[in-house]
Amino acid sequence: MLKEYRTIREVVGPLMMVEGVEGVTYDELVEIQQADGEKRRGKVLEVNGDRALVQLFESSRGLKIDDSRVRFLGRGIELSVSMDMLGRVFDGMGEPRDDGPAIIPEARRNINGTALNPASRDYPSEFIQTGISAIDGLNTLVRGQKLPVFSGSGLPHAQLATQIARQARVLGRDEMFAVVFGAIGITFEEADYFIGDFRRTGAIEHAVLFMNLANDPAIERIATPRMALTAAEYLAYEKDMHVLVILTDMTNYAEALREVSAARKEVPGRRGYPGYLYTDLASMYERAGRVIGKKGSITQLPILTMPEDDITHPIPDLTGYITEGQIILSRELHRKGIQPPINVLPSLSRLKDKGIGEGKTRADHAPTMNQLFAAYSRGKDAKELAVILGDAALSDVDKQYAAFSDAFEEEYVSQGYQADRGIDETLDIGWKLLRMLPRAELKRIRDDMLDEYYDPEAAQ
Repeated sequence: MLKEYRTIREVVGPLMMVEGVEGVTYDELVEIQQADGEKRRGKVLEVNGDRALVQLFESSRGLKIDDSRVRFLGRGIELSVSMDMLGRVFDGMGEPRDDGPAIIPEARRNINGTALNPASRDYPSEFIQTGISAIDGLNTLVRGQKLPVFSGSGLPHAQLATQIARQARVLGRDEMFAVVFGAIGITFEEADYFIGDFRRTGAIEHAVLFMNLANDPAIERIATPRMALTAAEYLAYEKDMHVLVILTDMTNYAEALREVSAARKEVPGRRGYPGYLYTDLASMYERAGRVIGKKGSITQLPILTMPEDDITHPIPDLTGYITEGQIILSRELHRKGIQPPINVLPSLSRLKDKGIGEGKTRADHAPTMNQLFAAYSRGKDAKELAVILGDAALSDVDKQYAAFSDAFEEEYVSQGYQADRGIDETLDIGWKLLRMLPRAELKRIRDDMLDEYYDPEAAQ
């Protein structure tokens, strides 16, 4: 029998102080019942002696503290898990929002999970094909990796997220693959777009969706990514599935964390965010990976919008420290009509070399990737020089590089949000573009590969 308390002393905004408590622990779930039978929920944020500070999930408006009863439930926030989650849409607290029945749980899992022991981690080494050339060819996603997407307000990260969720697959193996999609603080219109796209394309059959709307409580926004990761851990480590977790938008998550921190009157850090923002983000990002002895894996693709396109802002800055690279969307490319507008030069996948090559993609993948990077970079430099000094200042070779740069953006990077390119098609497009340059300029590729792909007749 749970003990009831009638000792609510104060309610300020989303926070409630309860006195005279015993045996209460941090993060414990709380149920508040009013005299008219209405129930509200919350969780313990802080315990100080016999006083507990409770964060309410719902609004505190209309809460009558004189006749309300408080029960501490002795457990944290949990998610009911089973294979029936696949194909379903839930809210940020794990409750169905698709008018379907409640999940009959195989188990219940605390959403805070546990950190992976570094000694038990297996090294990411297997290629995940997203069907997007700028990622697969140049910033390859590897199974078990954390690869964030840095976007800006108004850029098409939602379309990119659904395209990756729809097209991502593991090549050459008959293994179970699933997508867990966590949308944090989005508008109703965005939620409708995500759900509609998943259903229209059939991708929802192997997906679990968690949708937290902008008008939902801040505390639910904080729970949503943890709900998604808990579902992913169940599918990966108990059902041997390879799971891709897409979280959008992590900036909304950090804003909710700042809101709760301000309500608790904590000392703010950079830009008003709590000093523990790095630790908090790491507690989620580090739940991705492969585990020795387990068949399944979790790959994370968090998406965040950089306020004022500032990559030094605390959210992208700290995310970059924790994760293994970043995919950066460019406003300039977006204005030019490049879809998706991925800026490949500052983008980086630190584990790309581990997931490419013979037996994984193709033997020519790494050298052509390096050559494309170098040629595009030189082409961009040549175009900038032409803006300052005019085309007459460019050598013939520089003009070829400038033309290559334009063709690279239009044919390699830009493919639309419906095209699903296999890795062979991506590599072949790369070779087609490299043929725009003299063979003598391709110094990062071995002669035998040039014979085979640049001069096919030379290999015969």
